[in-house]
Amino acid sequence: MSIGRRNAMTLGAGAIALATTGGVAVAATPGEGAARGPAPSDAELARSLPGGFTSRHAEVDGVRLHYVTGGRGEPLVLLPGWPQTWWEYRKVMPALAARYRVIVVDLRGMGGSDKPASGYDKKTMARDVYGLVRKLGHDSVNIAGHDVGSMIAFSFAVNHPEATRKLAVLDVTHPDESYYEFRMLPRPGQAFYPWWFAFNQVHGLPEQLVSGRSRYLVDSIFDYLLVDKTAIDERDRAVYAQAYSHPDAVRGGNGWYQTFGQDIEDYRTYGRVTAPILGLAHSAFYGRMNQVLPAQGSDVRVAEVTGTGHYFVEEQPAAVVGHLTGFFD
Repeated sequence: MSIGRRNAMTLGAGAIALATTGGVAVAATPGEGAARGPAPSDAELARSLPGGFTSRHAEVDGVRLHYVTGGRGEPLVLLPGWPQTWWEYRKVMPALAARYRVIVVDLRGMGGSDKPASGYDKKTMARDVYGLVRKLGHDSVNIAGHDVGSMIAFSFAVNHPEATRKLAVLDVTHPDESYYEFRMLPRPGQAFYPWWFAFNQVHGLPEQLVSGRSRYLVDSIFDYLLVDKTAIDERDRAVYAQAYSHPDAVRGGNGWYQTFGQDIEDYRTYGRVTAPILGLAHSAFYGRMNQVLPAQGSDVRVAEVTGTGHYFVEEQPAAVVGHLTGFFD
């Protein structure tokens, strides 16, 4: 176990899987958990990808959202998870841009987007995305999300059916009553338990512990949930560590978890999604998704991504591109 992982794993105990890549080097002590120097800017990272991608901002209902866009064709919105940014999709964006107008959004509280004090329930965050879609001139879009982004993509589809062509949810379903049953204390021999669900519920303390030490958290989560740990390399991890290195960024990410209670209440009022749904899950979560998702829509298919962990957008990008293009086409 690495020093970074051992330190981060002492922070708490919680429930399920979310996270991805990052970008530069790490410093030796002191400040061992921080990046050694500034990671590349969003604009630099966007320009580094084939497909003519650009980094942009738009204000939606008083919240400034960052997004990266490129390609031509029908609009395809991609939403990232925790503890990541739009950079999570870097390996699939060029191939998707050959078929679609790709729009990858930093969510409220994430990366280059604003981090207000409230509004982290998934219904409000879906309204952010809806406002951005309208501002960009699109009446309807295909939409996909991973992790927390998957929850928001589902909320987008159920609350804005007129704007949803097709929906893909990756590895995580929208919070429902079953979220209260996630095991916080692992049984002997239990390989997995999502300790960060509980840790991110705590108010104030995570900002104090993680700010300036975010690399510990990033390494711990990725090393825990990746099969191929090189799929999110040193540069990628530095990008993510920098994105979550400040108190407001930690607080914003925590807000996505602290609103699960409201999300569960909202879910009780929802009907079925009317747009076609694709569920993608890695082997450990495939059973849960195959059980939960068919009840949430009228046209649902679920597929398994093998040989990978939770961050299969980075571990198995070719499989992800194949499933998404086959579905959205």
